[in-house]
Amino acid sequence: MHKLVAMNGPRILLIIGGGIAAYKSCELVRLIRKHGGAVTCVLTKGGAQFVTPMTLAALSENPVHTSLWDLKNEVEMGHIQLSRQADLIVVCPATADLMAKMAHGIADDLATTLLLATDKPVMAVPAMNVRMWEHAATQANIATLRSRGVTVLNPDEGPMACGEFGAGRLPEPAIVMQAIERALAAGPLAGQPDFEVDPGHRPLYGKHVLVTAGPTHEPIDPVRYIANRSSGKQGFAIAAAAARAGARVTLVSGPVTLPTPPGVERIDVETAREMAAAVQQALPADCAVMVAAVADWRTEDYAPEKMKKRGSAPPALRLTENPDILASVAASDKRPRLVVGFAAETENVLEHATEKRKRKGADWIVANDVSGDVMGGDVNLVHIVSDKGVDHLPELPKDAVADALVERIADALNA
Repeated sequence: MHKLVAMNGPRILLIIGGGIAAYKSCELVRLIRKHGGAVTCVLTKGGAQFVTPMTLAALSENPVHTSLWDLKNEVEMGHIQLSRQADLIVVCPATADLMAKMAHGIADDLATTLLLATDKPVMAVPAMNVRMWEHAATQANIATLRSRGVTVLNPDEGPMACGEFGAGRLPEPAIVMQAIERALAAGPLAGQPDFEVDPGHRPLYGKHVLVTAGPTHEPIDPVRYIANRSSGKQGFAIAAAAARAGARVTLVSGPVTLPTPPGVERIDVETAREMAAAVQQALPADCAVMVAAVADWRTEDYAPEKMKKRGSAPPALRLTENPDILASVAASDKRPRLVVGFAAETENVLEHATEKRKRKGADWIVANDVSGDVMGGDVNLVHIVSDKGVDHLPELPKDAVADALVERIADALNA
């Protein structure tokens, strides 16, 4: 078991939704207290069917809030105070109903009113039936929440209280605790080293840099998807280098296993449409670096059940094009001053990159030959194509490529 790092007094507002998994919230309260945090609990009407206010009050040693209509508190707008006093708001368990209300701005009880009124980071820990989790409406709500900066954890997979098996189980409290610690450690400049020079002298200080990284996964059915071999390493290296240069960095990442670079705000997505939505939400920015290897196509129809073999004939997959994120950013009314795209090619690299820059409306295209082991590897050989010509870089570690690119970005933005 991973050893949890002790926390120095963070304040957690824990919203407990309805569902059998609500009983695990008691253990989560205990863990937060054990590691130095203070917990205030908000118990929904559904959550109260599984956990009592008295139990949570005893474990947290704080009053438990259940109603918006507490006249004593509401004289002083107590629900607003609650929403602003925490360092982090955790919704656990987050039911499909509760996440739908969060996504659509519905405020019809204390919990949803707090979530709409808060200016603090929010984390949702889903728990529901597998069919509810996989439903298109739930997935759309999750994509909306993530695009707005809400951290939505993925549920565990396994047997459920309803007798079915699949994704939807609430993660164990220790896993949720680790996610809480990561969220508390991730501020705008958290984890960055101290600099000897004034931060205003860092070349990207005061700038907002938006980076996309990794692949996208386009689901075919509940167990299969269309993807590619992108590891996300180059995009994450660029995000890290921009943060070291003083920028505020938003990293929109497809499904990868890489740790978040220090000082970077990370938004996790799965599909191209989720990434497109997250990118639009992250604008405006001074510079957009579109490194992600976005799947060009997705299936026109998602199969809600696993597709079975039928004799010798394989199933016919009808494909449709995904959004063109790079072209959309370049044409946006919130267009960054500098738009940088990537071109992963296997032949005629510079010719294709030059054509892509004009077709997409990008300022620069960073081209590389991926016919070898670049995807997933640690080195890269790139060429930066702009209206001024081609800047050829030697083969370098991906971290060094990132430093070289960020140096050129800083020069362009400060020119």
